[in-house]
Amino acid sequence: MAKDPTERERRRLIAENRRARHDYEILDTLECGIALRGTEVKSLRQGKASIVESFALLRRGELWWINGHIPEYSHGNLHNHVPTRDRKLLVHRRESAAWESQVRQQGMTIVPLELYFQGALVKLTLGLAKGRKQYDKRERERERTDQRAIDRAMSRRRSEA
Repeated sequence: MAKDPTERERRRLIAENRRARHDYEILDTLECGIALRGTEVKSLRQGKASIVESFALLRRGELWWINGHIPEYSHGNLHNHVPTRDRKLLVHRRESAAWESQVRQQGMTIVPLELYFQGALVKLTLGLAKGRKQYDKRERERERTDQRAIDRAMSRRRSEA
């Protein structure tokens, strides 16, 4: 069933990990929920979070988000949360089992790509990733630069005609 446009409009981006797409080759993605505390959600509603240096880890068949930084809520009291605590990710057991076998056998990494609100729920998009070598990164950048130059030349050619 296709998603209607109103559902996509309700998706509000909080944080994005652009560096992950540069450093890793993303082979598969997975959308999952996060078990959060009240002050964490309030802090996220203010648009404050960082997922750049975080990663996901499989512990005893469960997926955990490690080192994700959600700052303390400014109006919180003594029950405020710890900013970099480990947070449990909510996924189906068979999805985490499939990723667990790939991570253990093939040496892949699970990196967070986006943190966003979907309606009232907080979602995290994870990527099953394989690390890129430095020469792969340079080659990819060169290809992108060449493609930009080709597109620019083609648009100039069209405007002249």
